[in-house]
Amino acid sequence: MIRDAICGLFSYDMGIDLGTATTLVWVRGRGIVLAEPSVVAVQRGTNRVLLDGQAVGNMAKEMLGKTPGSIQAIRPLKDGVIADFDITRDMIAYFIHRVHGRNWGIRPRVVIAIPMGITTVEKRAVLDSAKRAGARSVYLASEAKAAGIGVGLPIQEPVGSMIVDVGGGTTEVAVLSLADVVTSQSSRIAGDEMDEAITQHMKRTYNLLIGVQTAERIKIQIGSAYPLEEELTMEVKGRDLIAGLPRKVSVSSEEIREALKEPVNSIVDVVKMTLERTAPELSADLVDRGMVLAGGGVLLRGLDKVLAEETGLPVHMPDDPVTAVVRGTGILLEELDLWKDALESDEAEF
Repeated sequence: MIRDAICGLFSYDMGIDLGTATTLVWVRGRGIVLAEPSVVAVQRGTNRVLLDGQAVGNMAKEMLGKTPGSIQAIRPLKDGVIADFDITRDMIAYFIHRVHGRNWGIRPRVVIAIPMGITTVEKRAVLDSAKRAGARSVYLASEAKAAGIGVGLPIQEPVGSMIVDVGGGTTEVAVLSLADVVTSQSSRIAGDEMDEAITQHMKRTYNLLIGVQTAERIKIQIGSAYPLEEELTMEVKGRDLIAGLPRKVSVSSEEIREALKEPVNSIVDVVKMTLERTAPELSADLVDRGMVLAGGGVLLRGLDKVLAEETGLPVHMPDDPVTAVVRGTGILLEELDLWKDALESDEAEF
């Protein structure tokens, strides 16, 4: 106990946005210090992480779809939850050790943002992963609450505030008031489903097989949810499904927008469902206050316009929606005494 307390004095308290696509880390006194893909390279057949400095994060993502038979690059989180407990633990440990610059004497307090829809078993997996990675105490906050705090919504006041957080694996929509979630909906239709929709479009329309990273690049470069003032085109390379040979085609933003229509409509439906279940007094607040967007998925061109048209509410895009959740975990850590009772935890701080 004394040893842990001493180690804690030399450890940085951390807020973690453990995302399906990207993990971001906030450190007390330093701000956001890490934002890397939630990807890990492992020895195929053993799930042993290749912790050589090139097996986690950016370098591991570069390996996706390009590894030899002995190595596999995987994403240990699926739809916002842990799909592989051991690899997730190793990934969290790697990020914690990287932030601290050492592998010994690390006992930080950690706040981790999690999707609202995960089960008790999945929450326990997150807690255990962080504890085994070296944290001396772990607190869990819903992504929606953390995002609301991160973008500066007055969630502690008796007024309705709405947050729409579209990440890689989940879409979280919540109405917050008096420091808690009043009404919420969680969907596993988000950025990854957009990438998959693009992949399927390329197969159906061009008989072209593309990888996950290519689909993501298409989404970022020419993807949109709303007609653009000037439509875009892009050259896409992949493997011809008939001839089996490399091939390239030119695609337009119009056709990619059509391909993305289904996942975009699903996100709109989750927002509408949340509004339908919101109490009248809170709904009245939202008429003027509208909703605030967060998460990397909201960077899809025109998504804010679609949500505004479909709901009739004002839609606000913060300066940096991608970091909203992790900034919220940082504020929760800074004000832990105030928020501790509202967070789930492993209880003992030892």
